[in-house]
Amino acid sequence: MSTQCEVTAKKSAAENLNVFERYLSLWVFLCIFVGIGFGHFFPALFQAVGRMQIAQINIPVAILLWLMIIPMLIKIDLKALRNVHRFWLGLSVTLFVNWGVKPFSMALLGWLFIGYLFRDWLPAEQIDSYIAGLILLAAAPCTAMVFVWSNLSRGEPHFTLSQVALNDIIMVFAFAPIVALLLGISSIHVPWDTLLLSVLLYIVVPLVIANLWRRWLLSAKNGPQKLQHTLDIIHPWSLLALLTTLVLLFGFQGEQILKQPLIILLLAIPILIQVLFNSALAYLLNRAVRSPHCIAGPSALIGASNFFELAVATAIALFGFESGAALATVVGVLIEVPLMLFAVRIVNSSVVWYESRAGIPSYQQCCPTEK
Repeated sequence: MSTQCEVTAKKSAAENLNVFERYLSLWVFLCIFVGIGFGHFFPALFQAVGRMQIAQINIPVAILLWLMIIPMLIKIDLKALRNVHRFWLGLSVTLFVNWGVKPFSMALLGWLFIGYLFRDWLPAEQIDSYIAGLILLAAAPCTAMVFVWSNLSRGEPHFTLSQVALNDIIMVFAFAPIVALLLGISSIHVPWDTLLLSVLLYIVVPLVIANLWRRWLLSAKNGPQKLQHTLDIIHPWSLLALLTTLVLLFGFQGEQILKQPLIILLLAIPILIQVLFNSALAYLLNRAVRSPHCIAGPSALIGASNFFELAVATAIALFGFESGAALATVVGVLIEVPLMLFAVRIVNSSVVWYESRAGIPSYQQCCPTEK
């Protein structure tokens, strides 16, 4: 028996991504070459940008991050928190993976691969910094791209919205303590003032601005249409800000990458393992508690993906443009799309197996209404 949902599932996931999202890895590679070239020919310019700091917060990066994140956060309706009780099983699984497993599993993988197995192939002075970057990458759940992954896995949209809204609120309070704890365990110095200022600038302030802006747009006549029109206008800001930040990063990292190009591959390995492990864990836990597949799919993907914009900005604030931490977070950007598309493919191809467990409602019963 074939339903519209089943037909949709057979489409290539990549077809549902816009051009930028589909080829994000390509754009990152282009930024590597452009950044390295600019850094070589205009080193004074990059050094000047690096010196634009207040309390170790780089002002150009702070502005770029706001341009990256505010358009994403405007999409999130914090009123969705009123509906979290409807999806409490799936939400519980995702929260457990996001906050109780993911940062700690990444720290463990960082210590194992970067601190031990790959140690001899990496610059000794950057080992701790690479591990710190991996921790930062895993300590914040993804916000914007989650909606893309949920749509590709035919997820329940209200669950996804509720989960993202809840994660954003938790991130305000949990991000700094988790990062500080794991960096402290790794014997990496934590500048608490800079970390807390990063949370304020890169999480709290953008969240408040985005929520107020969203409310103002929706209060106007034809509010939903005005909101969508605004999102269409400001979306390119986010993309341009991300690419500009990557060019700056690689402008500073160019010399190190040219000396040891193997670094990017070695950093990618623990990230890859972490994404696959956490997505599988969330998926299997949802099956164990008999969540519908339209909850388990986005739960698995939310549980695995990372808020790399926040990770990049915090790594720069804590350790600087030239740090291994900044480079490690950028590797997360590089492999995000192909990894998550692979996870989406696994989720979509395993529906029959997932629903074979007794007590799990069929996909037809929870499938979002097709428009």
